[in-house]
Amino acid sequence: MKKAIEFSGSRGAGKSPRGAVRLHRQNILSLIQSYGLKFPNEQQTLQRLYRFVSSNPHCFERQLLVGHITGSAWIVDRGYEKTLLTHHKKLDKWLQPGGHADGVTNVAEVAMREAQEESGLSDLVLVDPGMFDIDVHLIPARLEEPAHYHFDCRFLICCHGDESYVVSNESHDLAWVRLTDIERYTNEASIMRMVEKTVLLKKLI
Repeated sequence: MKKAIEFSGSRGAGKSPRGAVRLHRQNILSLIQSYGLKFPNEQQTLQRLYRFVSSNPHCFERQLLVGHITGSAWIVDRGYEKTLLTHHKKLDKWLQPGGHADGVTNVAEVAMREAQEESGLSDLVLVDPGMFDIDVHLIPARLEEPAHYHFDCRFLICCHGDESYVVSNESHDLAWVRLTDIERYTNEASIMRMVEKTVLLKKLI
């Protein structure tokens, strides 16, 4: 039987004077708890995400300059053999589609919105309402925007139909990349971790 994760700093953190966690953060805190049970070896990142959400009522707003919640989509084909990557204009890196929550507290909804907007794909299905991966990474300062952190919540999304994509104005390009060829595009640790999770998942379906 899996044991519930005890989060450091959870007692009293992020609570109102009446002792209740604010309603708009309950969903993501529940997702974090479930993620900890599924991926117990990612506790360091998990604890960091939990503390950030618990202590920042405005965590879903990009105006929170220290950092904010983002939602990303790990889009795969029906055979779980390829993923759709975007060549991000601002960061000049091949990454999974994703973006700011901008006040939306349902991070799975954010991930699906970003998947559709950045790919033009229409037949997308959320494979699991739980988070597929999490990552905390520093975004460099740019123009008048200071350096800050993205607390990224990633969801597994499957393309069930036409795989023809449309490149948005946020990307240089898009590409369906076979998981075996990922290192030709990126060796980003978090992306390699999602590749490993996808390979393991494919063996179970």
